[in-house]
Amino acid sequence: MENSTVQVTEFILVGLTDDPKLQIKLFIIFSFIYLITLLGNLGMINLILLDSHLHTPIYFFLSNLSLVDFGYSSAVTPKVMAGFLSGEIIPYNACITQFFFFVAFITVENFLLASMAYDRYVAVCKPLHYTTTMTTGVCARLIIGSYVCGFLNASIHTGNIFRLSFCRANVVDHFFCDAPPLLALSCSDNYIMEMVIFLVVGFNDLFSVLVILISYLFIFITILRMHSSEGRQKAFSACTSHLTAVSIFYGTGIFMYLQPSSSHAMDTDKIASVFYTMIIPMLNPVVSA
Repeated sequence: MENSTVQVTEFILVGLTDDPKLQIKLFIIFSFIYLITLLGNLGMINLILLDSHLHTPIYFFLSNLSLVDFGYSSAVTPKVMAGFLSGEIIPYNACITQFFFFVAFITVENFLLASMAYDRYVAVCKPLHYTTTMTTGVCARLIIGSYVCGFLNASIHTGNIFRLSFCRANVVDHFFCDAPPLLALSCSDNYIMEMVIFLVVGFNDLFSVLVILISYLFIFITILRMHSSEGRQKAFSACTSHLTAVSIFYGTGIFMYLQPSSSHAMDTDKIASVFYTMIIPMLNPVVSA
């Protein structure tokens, strides 16, 4: 194979296991997970659309969160399930498309979680100004901004990674097209690409995490000043559910992307990837509601 990505027409995904018996079991498990993901997220969207009592800012964010969860889960899971049955070969262009939409939707979720934290800050700390602060226009701008940042981020990473040369082999040691295994596969000088990923992902995550932490800092201060134990308990309950989703999402993302490529153990990365590609989209409709 010549030293050019033009010669690469397909990638072979190693997948999670080559044990036929285990593949069947995983196919059944992932099918069940994906079905729950579809029912949970699409059900959440329909419920919010049909019930006029749920036409509030927080549910507006939740409906978009469900849409994004459905999007990036669907970008990965069906191909993984098909790989258990028909082999894990993905055309080059399909690999680009999968990577692009996965990065786009997962980045959108990153900013949506930050927007939701800001919404809860306003609701708890400035309840009298909530309706004038979280207007339809403000919510729309936060949502649109999240999608713009997500697809812009995906364009940057997709353009960078797929300009690389894959001259050693086309076997990707993963179950979908993700940045770390593609960088490990490339025979190009990856230093600049790795730095771009580290800086861009680091900035996106750091910005969102700071918004979330600052929002919840003020929320906790406000809760501690509440005289009603019932009000404190209700507010803590709402914070706990959102922080659970945030912890799982950012924990796996930081573990995957904010470490040097030399520190990556692909088997460990695959386990972490299962969480943020399949488990998180399934849990978010329950945890975030």
